[in-house]
Amino acid sequence: MEWYEGIILGLVQGLTEFLPVSSSGHLVIFKELLGVEASEDLVFEVTVHAATVLSTLIVFRKPVLDLLKGLFKFKYNDQTDYILKLCVSMIPVFIVGMFFKDFVEGLFGSLTGVGVALLVTAVLLFLSDMAARIFGGRTCSPQTTGCRNGISYWQALVVGIGQAFAVAPGLSRSGTTIATGLICGVKREVMAQFSFLMVLVPILGECFLDLVGGEMASSTVGVLPLALGFVSAFLSGLFACKAMIALVKKARLGWFALYCAVVALLIFIFM
Repeated sequence: MEWYEGIILGLVQGLTEFLPVSSSGHLVIFKELLGVEASEDLVFEVTVHAATVLSTLIVFRKPVLDLLKGLFKFKYNDQTDYILKLCVSMIPVFIVGMFFKDFVEGLFGSLTGVGVALLVTAVLLFLSDMAARIFGGRTCSPQTTGCRNGISYWQALVVGIGQAFAVAPGLSRSGTTIATGLICGVKREVMAQFSFLMVLVPILGECFLDLVGGEMASSTVGVLPLALGFVSAFLSGLFACKAMIALVKKARLGWFALYCAVVALLIFIFM
């Protein structure tokens, strides 16, 4: 990978992470367009994802600090309830990361697989729009037992299962988690924040494991493309995060479903 390719792919990651269109799928597509050989490891993908996670931390610094303050009060409150639900949502992706990592890495070499996953994303987004109109978050009101913070434990688990499937490139993580939550009856504004916060620990944890496990040093991607990819993903993520999150909260996801379907069709025709 050349240095300029690292910058381009970092920009792609930063600009697509916050839209329900699959940043990992777009990385595979742009690698193909740039002629970048598929790497045997996922170090570059993990690195640029970590960059956008850091930009998410900066944008969400106030709610994150509020959660930490509530946690250190050492009692069950809104903040600890939210953190516990975030932890529940991480269980499925933790299982996938521990036992199916090699299988997931193999998926990043298939452009056809990306096209199929984008179609699945399109279907999920279309169904979520229908669910939002039908339920409108009524299945999780503040009066509902165990539904503190607008989301219940079982909904957090189901959303986490959606995130576990979304490790496949082309299956949008934010799109899948937000769509799954809406289908379960969680309100759009609740799911927008929950979706972006639930990925913080898994991505940073994966990056840390790659670092201490020596995978960074043994990666086939050079240090310069990794560093430039990280910086470009971080800066573009900062630029895009607020605007993209506001768009996800207010816009109909059906438009993103149409986009994913068109990209999938182009993959099948030209690739």
